[in-house]
Amino acid sequence: MQIGIAGVGGIGSNVAHNLVRSGIESLTIVDFDRVEESNLNRQFYFRDQIGRYKVEALQENLRRIRPILRIEAVVARIDSANCQALFADCHLIVEGFDGSTDKKMLMEILGDKKMVISACGIAGSDLTTIRTRRLGNCFIVGDFSSDCADAQLFAHKVITVAGHMTRLILQYGV
Repeated sequence: MQIGIAGVGGIGSNVAHNLVRSGIESLTIVDFDRVEESNLNRQFYFRDQIGRYKVEALQENLRRIRPILRIEAVVARIDSANCQALFADCHLIVEGFDGSTDKKMLMEILGDKKMVISACGIAGSDLTTIRTRRLGNCFIVGDFSSDCADAQLFAHKVITVAGHMTRLILQYGV
């Protein structure tokens, strides 16, 4: 099974890390961003990777865990024009975007055709309000209210949400 990850920041990089450690052997990862120092507290990157494209750094980190991993790392900004083509070979998509507009676009374009696992509300430190909703082929995990514009992002909450997303992938997608 080919799993696609749209955005490899806090959610995407941690879900990829979890999946590879859980035995998944084939990923497509897509992002246009570079590793920044501010990412290191909650994303699966290291100080010596600052300035590198996230997909290239993540590919390196994941191959250190599983050298035979089949991984397609694409440096691209995902939009409505290229979304379907970028994930055409994927059976399931992990949505790891920051903005609600991008999340909505991905779910509208791919959600009817493929299973999409998404996050909504990962800011702050409270873990007690994390829950899962299912909408057709889509699962959404988070507290459904916190926003990174209003609250700090903490590793323990980002990683917990990524863990719930990984469980859903392993339960329903594989």
